[in-house]
Amino acid sequence: QVQLVESGGGLVQAGGSLRLSCAASGRTFSRYTMGWFRQAPGKEREFVAAVDWSGLNTDYGDSMKGRFTISRDNAKNTVYLQMNSLKPEDAAVYYCASRFGFSQLQYPPGYDYWGQGTQVTVSS
Repeated sequence: QVQLVESGGGLVQAGGSLRLSCAASGRTFSRYTMGWFRQAPGKEREFVAAVDWSGLNTDYGDSMKGRFTISRDNAKNTVYLQMNSLKPEDAAVYYCASRFGFSQLQYPPGYDYWGQGTQVTVSS
């Protein structure tokens, strides 16, 4: 059984930073693309970032470019999301997800496993 467990969320002031982690188990982690999504109350789930199996190829949502960095450590079965210059509008529940392949990354149904999410709150 595949499990994805996010951690690292919390409360941060605007302009601050957080690093989220997602620990994976139950499948060969290094074979799969890993992604981060977020969902704020009353809004649709939004693509944040994705990284391919090798860690060499990444993609980001438009509002995250230049502020967020996704990375992975296949030896630790973990994917990270470094978030800098946080804004109040970044507040949401952040989810990690996994999928095979590196196309249509912004499309949530393309991911087959999801974590439970971690809350990020940004105070102004």
